[in-house]
Amino acid sequence: MEIKLITSSPADVETECLVIFALDHGEKQKSDARLTNRDAALEKAAAELLSTGEVTSKAYEAAMIHRPLGLKAKRLLVVNAGKAKTFTPAELRKAAGSAVRFLKPKMIKSCAFIPPDTGEADNAVRCIIESAFVADFDPDTYRSDRRDLQMGEVAIVISPASDRTAAQRTIEQARIIGESQNFTRELVNEPSNRMTPTILADRAREMCEKVGLKCEIMGPDKIKELKMGAFWSVAQGSDEEPRLIVVRYEPAGTPENPVIGLVGKGITFDTGGISIKPSDGMEKMKYDMAGGAALLGAIRAIALLKPKIRVTVIVCATENMPSGKAQKPGDVQIAMSGKSIEVINTDAEGRLVLADGLYYARTLGCNHLVDVATLTGACVVALGMINAGVFANNEDDYQRFCKALERSGEKFWRLPLDREYFEQIRSSIADMMNTGGRYGGAINAAMFLKEFVDDTPWLHLDIAGVAWMEETKGWIAKGPTGIAVRSLVEYVSSYSS
Repeated sequence: MEIKLITSSPADVETECLVIFALDHGEKQKSDARLTNRDAALEKAAAELLSTGEVTSKAYEAAMIHRPLGLKAKRLLVVNAGKAKTFTPAELRKAAGSAVRFLKPKMIKSCAFIPPDTGEADNAVRCIIESAFVADFDPDTYRSDRRDLQMGEVAIVISPASDRTAAQRTIEQARIIGESQNFTRELVNEPSNRMTPTILADRAREMCEKVGLKCEIMGPDKIKELKMGAFWSVAQGSDEEPRLIVVRYEPAGTPENPVIGLVGKGITFDTGGISIKPSDGMEKMKYDMAGGAALLGAIRAIALLKPKIRVTVIVCATENMPSGKAQKPGDVQIAMSGKSIEVINTDAEGRLVLADGLYYARTLGCNHLVDVATLTGACVVALGMINAGVFANNEDDYQRFCKALERSGEKFWRLPLDREYFEQIRSSIADMMNTGGRYGGAINAAMFLKEFVDDTPWLHLDIAGVAWMEETKGWIAKGPTGIAVRSLVEYVSSYSS
């Protein structure tokens, strides 16, 4: 998708479709639709449509005017961005995405957005561009009748009095983040026979070569040499070799500290192992590498945005399969840190690979840690498919992450890490168990991981409920979401500033 910047009055913009947003200023059942831009030509062109109440009947719906009077645009698309009193950048993202997905099936390949003049203009431009990329993605990769519905060009219209240089910089940053989020979604969308640990590592190396990152790929021999017993215990059941993917971003002139370690779960298919999952819905378990994929998307964007901060990404990639070689419930494994783990349920494998990944990040000098994983169904039960879970052992780091969420528009909800929860995973034969029963399952998993970070500032992101969109929404297709890419980029960049 090409992104353009147009400096013009709205009336003079020549485009296939000019996109404008409307907000409902009415109370209760009474509608009062108004455009988010007080431009006389736009208001005149949309006046009749707004007076009908059609636009404000349902949030994120759109109505099109052909040959709008007084405008050079061929069409004017008015998108309902919701209630004025609750309008936020997150609502703008949904409305902008809805516009793109409204136009795509109509084979309209270009459009121009008029950003709202409410709030911060820079942020509005960023929200629109990032959301346009998200909306342009469709998961029908292998359909033989697939049609090319991708948007060819999206333009942003700013007034001649605006700072064109600043706007162009914002557009370029948003393009990088939007493309990187879709890169993550492409990885997650692949079926497991086309996204084995080896292929994931190859895709990571290919991406690193393109954007100038250092990439190291390690196989079974190195994993065993490092004594990653927790990681290897999951990998041993599969005929596909595991891969330990290490990506380093080390810009010149950056201080030695801090070093941020991003650790991702890369289970390219999860059967549950010997504790096998039910067959219903198991096909979706190709998405169990979404945490690792999110880190690869985030580090791609970071490499192109060039913040002054050192970052190391570690992705532990393997399949979790049942076989004669697979670990069994009751087995005891020794992690890289030396801690012993009683494996109660082989389907709680994500925390095993992350345990060694987090400890390895510390040995590489990382002194701020974030792990990302589709870790627990319990987190989905607790938070549904609206918020992802976040755990933190350091208040300053958590507050920094909250600031990143304000910029990214992604939704995370904090869950507790009280020490009493560890009693639920205490083992009688080893240091800990890898599960702690049905109650507080997401917290039990976080408490397990906490044992491998000690006092290092650490965030744990459990994205199980939001890494996959179960149905198509107006602003995003069914399938992988690329959750956490934007937030990680904002979080890392905050250290640079």
